[in-house]
Amino acid sequence: MELTRLIVKGGVISPGELRVIVNMALEQGLDAISFGSRQDIIFPKGFTPIEKEKTGKNYFVYPNEKSGNNIVSSYVSTDIFRNTPWLTGNKFLYILEQFKEQPKLKVNITDPKQQLVPLFTGHINFIASDHDDYWFLYIRLPKWDKMEMYPVLIYSWNIAEIYYAIEKILEEEPDSVDMIFQLVNDALGTNNRTIDKPLNIPFYPFPYYEGMNRLGIDQYWLGLYWRNNLYDLEFLKEMCDLCFDCKIGKICITPWKSFIIKGIPKDSKLDWEKFLGKKGINVRHSLLELNWHLPVAMEWALNLKTFLVRTLDQFDISTYGLTFGITEYNRDGHYFTSIILEKNELPKDLESIKIRDTYNVLYAKNFDPNTKEYIVHAQDVDKLELPTILIELSRKYFEDLGNLVVQVSKTNTKKEKAAQDVHQCPECLTVYNSEYGDGIQGIEKGVLFKDLPEEYCCSLCESPKINFIVLAGEKLNTL
Repeated sequence: MELTRLIVKGGVISPGELRVIVNMALEQGLDAISFGSRQDIIFPKGFTPIEKEKTGKNYFVYPNEKSGNNIVSSYVSTDIFRNTPWLTGNKFLYILEQFKEQPKLKVNITDPKQQLVPLFTGHINFIASDHDDYWFLYIRLPKWDKMEMYPVLIYSWNIAEIYYAIEKILEEEPDSVDMIFQLVNDALGTNNRTIDKPLNIPFYPFPYYEGMNRLGIDQYWLGLYWRNNLYDLEFLKEMCDLCFDCKIGKICITPWKSFIIKGIPKDSKLDWEKFLGKKGINVRHSLLELNWHLPVAMEWALNLKTFLVRTLDQFDISTYGLTFGITEYNRDGHYFTSIILEKNELPKDLESIKIRDTYNVLYAKNFDPNTKEYIVHAQDVDKLELPTILIELSRKYFEDLGNLVVQVSKTNTKKEKAAQDVHQCPECLTVYNSEYGDGIQGIEKGVLFKDLPEEYCCSLCESPKINFIVLAGEKLNTL
């Protein structure tokens, strides 16, 4: 089912722009909007196309239109989750500003050290390297069978022009990254850099992204998730007004049908908590519920997720670090969750007969979706069999889990293990790893947990140090 989308470049929108969009929807008699997997805004059926195709920097794409793809970015993760040191929020915004025309291809611009935003779900994927202002480029055009790595690193300020050059040569139907590299080099003079080591993607468990959380010393960030992905327009309207009062300039949409507001002043925290309480907003869903990716406006998928979450919760199963996706049968290689549940197509000659749906269960190699390799675990199983299968996979995940780094190159994927001093907050499952320290609280890399000051507390939920539990050896403790 095709719905009207509003393309929100990089998933970043100002409260003013969102307020305009909310008012537009209210004027049409709507009461809610949704978010899409590419950080865009989805309007329900009944939204009437408007003459003005552009609202601020955002573009409407109406049902059955083939053009208009959003740029996915991990700007949302900057400052609140692990990040590449040189890749600041402002740098993301400068890069996004270079894209003046709406891309025809799917573009991802991401930091490999965060886990909230997928790296490889675009046709054109720019991924930050360890070298300041240089990016890996992975390409998989719509008719390609596999993804290929561009042979040089791309300079930050050449990202947009290289993208548009690639878009321009699509008419020549390039069939390899070498052909694209040659044509782009002939057309542009860019500041490339030699690749001196492969892309390293540290493996971290999926983060908890909801609720009111600390951001530095005097600010907070707020993550909001509604399980039905129907965000009340009147609530959003008042929320935008509160952003204005707090001088908050950006609202960030995540690929998980949620959004994050960064930079809430410490002295305004109580105002936000009162606002959320007055509206009856739950900001502490369990991680078991937050780590699911569902198609928009498909009630069967939401019902299946509800059934599975309740069942897993009943058996007290931990899914910390795992992510789940529900989709109709679709082997396009653009999944980005650890475990995929595919609903099989009903044979056309059986459409008139009432038979139960069946599902396939796939999991990513090493349960890391960034490997881009999925393994079929079960096929043609009934809905009632799915909880048992997910419990099996959850146990397999924890049995195999070590601290892994994925090295991505043209030809292979290799893993390296490292022993670490790691402790976990039992309240929100935030991990303290001495290798990385805690930049939010000024704790430098290499500081062991035992050497942290006694007043140290969780950077996310402020649980005290004494509550943290040890994650022994190479295997994470489960709750």
